[in-house]
Amino acid sequence: MSEAAQPSAGQPSTSEMRLVIAASSMGTVFEWYDFFIYGTLSAILTKAFFPADNATLATLLFWLVFAVGFGFRPLGAVLFGFLGDRLGRKYTFLVTVTLMGIATAGVGLIPSADAIGLAAPALVILLRVLQGLALGGEYGGAAVYVAEHAPPERRGYFTSYIQASVVGGFVLSLIVVLTCKGLMPDDVWKAWGWRVPFLLSLALLGISLWMRLKLSESPVFQAMREEGELAGNPFVESFTYPGNKRRIFIALFGIAAGLTVIWYTAMFTGLSFLTSAMRVEDTRAQIIVGIAATLGMGFYLYFGHLSDRIGRKRPIVWGYALTLLAMFPAFFLMGTHANPGLTFISRHVPVVVSGPECSYSPFHAEQATNCGKLLGDLTALGVPYSIKNEAYGEPQITVAGQDLPLSTYVWGDKAARSKQLQGWLDTAGYDLTKVSPGLGDSLMIGLALLVMMALSGATYGPVAALLSEMFPARIRYSSMSIPYHIGTGYFGGFLPVISGYIVAKTGNPYNGLWYTWGVVLMAFVVAAWGLKGGPPRDYGDDAA
Repeated sequence: MSEAAQPSAGQPSTSEMRLVIAASSMGTVFEWYDFFIYGTLSAILTKAFFPADNATLATLLFWLVFAVGFGFRPLGAVLFGFLGDRLGRKYTFLVTVTLMGIATAGVGLIPSADAIGLAAPALVILLRVLQGLALGGEYGGAAVYVAEHAPPERRGYFTSYIQASVVGGFVLSLIVVLTCKGLMPDDVWKAWGWRVPFLLSLALLGISLWMRLKLSESPVFQAMREEGELAGNPFVESFTYPGNKRRIFIALFGIAAGLTVIWYTAMFTGLSFLTSAMRVEDTRAQIIVGIAATLGMGFYLYFGHLSDRIGRKRPIVWGYALTLLAMFPAFFLMGTHANPGLTFISRHVPVVVSGPECSYSPFHAEQATNCGKLLGDLTALGVPYSIKNEAYGEPQITVAGQDLPLSTYVWGDKAARSKQLQGWLDTAGYDLTKVSPGLGDSLMIGLALLVMMALSGATYGPVAALLSEMFPARIRYSSMSIPYHIGTGYFGGFLPVISGYIVAKTGNPYNGLWYTWGVVLMAFVVAAWGLKGGPPRDYGDDAA
């Protein structure tokens, strides 16, 4: 049996290939919808399941639980990769999509924390674990399945539909949320209507299962099974097969880590940046991000197709290099047009906090020092600030060189002092009400997001084909899933928590981007060093 990615017994017909792509892609859309719906409803779920006196703490706890799902993706990759290499590609990703659908619907049935206390976040964590396990098996199954059906000369293009489907899941989550919000009165939506998008996953599960049950097994897997060449223990062989440790290292640090942080920064950080730091009205921000993501899916298909012509390495390395240059300007452009008034006042009327022990801990419900309380109040309001530590004295806040009268500050009442501080800032010109950017500004925001989507498409579009070609067929499902889900699960899954923590600690809404920049720099170095250039090649066609 050849270790090449292409089927050994003829190519599937055009209609068969369309079914393979449609069923695999739609299943991936639905599964990522299930996973992303949690992040799309972040504001309302935080209040329902993670109430806390410290709004920043509640938000970080929410994103920490979001990261839990990602953290379990590598375990799912090991488990379902083993099953996929031993039992088959088709039936394994039937199991993963079923598990995901049931777990997602379960989130919609959990009573709020007000009703059952700590049991609510505990149940959410449990279901996020199940989602993470399912997602750990989904991507490898869908990517390998399409790659093993695709003709070699079109493998990048055909598998890029799987990559675009990840974005499709995010877009679908936004569409469902916006539709449900539009059809329900606001009080109904906030009371129980937000549960409907979770329960709809059962309908999506039914459609996905119906489509995937029509598929046959991968021809590559069928041939290996007939010839008795299945791996005995795919997990062990992934780390003992000659040269595989090096390939896994490159796949983890040079591919999965980099592409993931670019994608999550483009969509999740972009959406959070608009709604929190820039105080854009939620629905408007979701519409802008949703349109940009929908248009951006074309970049995934384009770069997948391009990689069939110029090789897999060049789009990925170019994408990393351009991300390092363009990410901060793209977000500066986004901020300038999202809320011009707030951007102007932040630059020309700076807020400076000074005093002894002037530090802020996002993981404390209440800060130990008065200066810390002041920083916490500013962070909760989303107001950028700089810190000037003093050896002694009382804490002070200066706005455009003018000291605010903290002698009257209500230090013992968080709600009262927050209202007091907001009044002072409003007098100084800080309008903290939600805004809805006009058409021109919305187009510029969309342009900035499209730049990020193009960079994501360049690094993400060719990846399913590249990973399939990097590893031998007998352990392909496991070998590509393990590094992919470690990279996406930890580097990407913890991005909202880490970047949010950096922003909370520094008071600068752009500083969280440095996490993405650092990871992309690492990926650029590893990919430039480790990936082979030239035209696409199947595993075994070179000595790598």
